[in-house]
Amino acid sequence: MSKSNSTNPSRFPTLNLKRLRTYPLRSRHSKVNMSEFAQPWKRGASLRKFLQTLPDILAGQTFRAVVSAIVQARRRGRPVIVGMGAHVTKVGLNPIVIDLMRKGVITALAVNGAVIIHDFELAYLGQTSEEVEAEIDSGRFGMAEDTGSILNDAISQGWKKGLGIGAAVGGYIRAHPRIFPHRRQSVLAAGASLGLPVTVHVAIGTDIIHMHPHANGEAIGEGSLRDFRTLAAVVARMEGGVYLNLGSAVLLPEVFLKTVTLGRNLGHPLKRITTVNMDFLSHYRPLTNVVKRPTQKGGQGYALTGHHELMVPLLAAAVLEQLNR
Repeated sequence: MSKSNSTNPSRFPTLNLKRLRTYPLRSRHSKVNMSEFAQPWKRGASLRKFLQTLPDILAGQTFRAVVSAIVQARRRGRPVIVGMGAHVTKVGLNPIVIDLMRKGVITALAVNGAVIIHDFELAYLGQTSEEVEAEIDSGRFGMAEDTGSILNDAISQGWKKGLGIGAAVGGYIRAHPRIFPHRRQSVLAAGASLGLPVTVHVAIGTDIIHMHPHANGEAIGEGSLRDFRTLAAVVARMEGGVYLNLGSAVLLPEVFLKTVTLGRNLGHPLKRITTVNMDFLSHYRPLTNVVKRPTQKGGQGYALTGHHELMVPLLAAAVLEQLNR
């Protein structure tokens, strides 16, 4: 063995690279170019200048595409529909959403049942979001009397008038200014004031108000069905428009997909639509039912991952800057 090693230091053959084919670097396509790089911030510059300093790579490129899609949709009179989970409200973004509604950027809003609870509590008391871990062991979780009784009554009253849950709750908050001193922070009240469709999509048993004796299954079920059909009518007319899913991981992506297929079934092509999912985590259902499936016939789907409390104000500011240009 030692004699063999001394005559042949390497027992395994190595690859001969003498015939390797290469090419000039200049002839190769490169995915990254200096022209797309970020630029250092200059103190005292404008927001527009700041937005121009962002890199035009990956999420920076996607962000610009989303802003452009929203701006172009509104300039052409096409809808911008926002589907919103409760986390957006809980991280303090109601004022941003309401401002976009008032300025004509958001033309319709779809929310889940949790949103109306936090929206109601903010309008009613100026604060929301209980400590679930601290209350669940004692059975106190979700048992606030005001939230359970007033919201369920508002839904039932609206149901008797033929309203969906969104119009029922938004109208109730707007009609009782003394009960709701902070109503200007309510997206539901804003929708009622502006005449914009705000629809609520509920799964029975998922929201704390369903545990209360005031809960009326007929009112909740029919009110949510009315809102589903209202949203379906809005989505059916969104050719050339945009749908943004903000922080709903399951319910609203499922609802949106059904509204798309309803619209197409009834003869609305929905070939040129833009869909966007924005969340702080990437989930299967929004990527599938918002970004991919609705746009496989035509259009473009985007995903932006990041904290809502940073990404939503940044997106709103960029859209308003470009719209006012």
